[in-house]
Amino acid sequence: MTQIADDKNRVVIFDTTLRDGEQSPGATMTLGEKLQIATLLDEMGVDIIEAGFPIASEGDFEAVSEIAKLAKDAVICGLARANFKDIDRCWEAVKHAKKPRIHTFIGTSPLHRAIPNLDMDQMAERIHETVTHARNLCDNVQWSPMDATRTEHDYLCRVVEIAIKAGATTINIPDTVGYTAPRESADLIRMLVERVPGADKITFATHCHNDLGMATANALAAVEAGARQIECTINGLGERAGNTALEEVVMAMRVRNDIMPYNTRIDTTKIMQASRLVSTVSGFPVQFNKAIVGKNAFAHESGIHQDGMLKNVETFEIMRPEDVGLTETNLVMGKHSGRAALRSKLENLGYQLGDNQLNDVFVRFKELADRKKEVYDDDLIALMQDTGTHSAHDRIQVKSLQVVSGTQSPQTADLVLSIDGEDHSAHATGDGPVDAAFNAVKALVEHEARLQLYQVHAVTEGTDAQATVTVRMEEAGKIVTGQSSDTDTIVASVRAYVNALNKLMVRRLKTAPQAAAV
Repeated sequence: MTQIADDKNRVVIFDTTLRDGEQSPGATMTLGEKLQIATLLDEMGVDIIEAGFPIASEGDFEAVSEIAKLAKDAVICGLARANFKDIDRCWEAVKHAKKPRIHTFIGTSPLHRAIPNLDMDQMAERIHETVTHARNLCDNVQWSPMDATRTEHDYLCRVVEIAIKAGATTINIPDTVGYTAPRESADLIRMLVERVPGADKITFATHCHNDLGMATANALAAVEAGARQIECTINGLGERAGNTALEEVVMAMRVRNDIMPYNTRIDTTKIMQASRLVSTVSGFPVQFNKAIVGKNAFAHESGIHQDGMLKNVETFEIMRPEDVGLTETNLVMGKHSGRAALRSKLENLGYQLGDNQLNDVFVRFKELADRKKEVYDDDLIALMQDTGTHSAHDRIQVKSLQVVSGTQSPQTADLVLSIDGEDHSAHATGDGPVDAAFNAVKALVEHEARLQLYQVHAVTEGTDAQATVTVRMEEAGKIVTGQSSDTDTIVASVRAYVNALNKLMVRRLKTAPQAAAV
């Protein structure tokens, strides 16, 4: 039997950013982006990476398979529903890993048993057959009773025992709809540990959603009751209100080790780097007041707080910024700054760049420095995020844009896009420069997508500040998010719009079945 959590106080970190996180509406990731995130998760000490849902699409299968081949230390896991076809496909994807895992699930609550129209006995038999089949393929099998927190306790004990006897090495207890409170989360794990035969031979896991804002508290309560694996995502990314945030549970156990004497393998100095990468790739900005990784997490504005910080940082900080990989300085960069200074600054901000990538970023940095007198940390972060969301391999690229706006209507836009390597131009009018520019894009790229969100915020202060524009679009149930930054708000808007369209093209290629998520 594969047992990861050997030390009784060791908590295994299971990251599902690439599976549950990507299921967030609009959080589509390319293969290259998934590989980049998986590599960083592996480097920072994540024990298990749930790389995707292999049966969902060819794209998901390829991503899981490639991540499995590249992983150095982490267990690579794929998700599968409770049927042989899903499990076989999952094994084909993860079998290349040094340490593969199959994660299979079925909904066990009264509401979820009605979906496949199985009675209790039929479902129990299905669980026995599918977990046995998975174990015959792989010696590391995780099983989840979806909506466990709303499943009758007697039946939950029964099916957990069946899964253990069939060979499951990890039993995950999901709070699928974020319904549970911390006391209930702890009581449920404690009840299973006490009542289920063989519970002492396996690892119990907790998977919490944040619909009531209690995901982190529920996960930590489950650990105190005996769970030794936490399923989580970077930035708490996930369906609806998201999942337990990796950075929150890891830092909570580190800072409050006096009352939660548990340890993980996570290199916390890579947390900010991971947060920024996932935010860039997903297009989901991190809220300013987000715990641990928010822009204001270490900011102190009130006079009393500032005075206390000057005298002793521990008066208002329970952890150091450098513990999570935050730079302590905000040195100004400018047009005379060289490559070495830029590389050093970006490394302080948590970005590790190869020579070719540095050269590309340096060109964009110089362009920005020519337009802005002073380039601050936030400008560089926006620059890196913009670089991360636009690829030379994108099918649609903005070549040039000329906009006429003012009090005299109509406003006009002249746009040139490169589409599959060929330049196409359009002239359009609209109610304002952004509307005109978007109409020009629509004239060149036919689509039925509806703009759900258009949002602009300034990266720094001043009239020469960069603007970061976020757009969210929906087409036939597919939701994508695009993002871009520029000192010209209209240019940033068009690039964000085009970024979303490129992602939409990727989504069109996906033929995922309608499968429930754990």
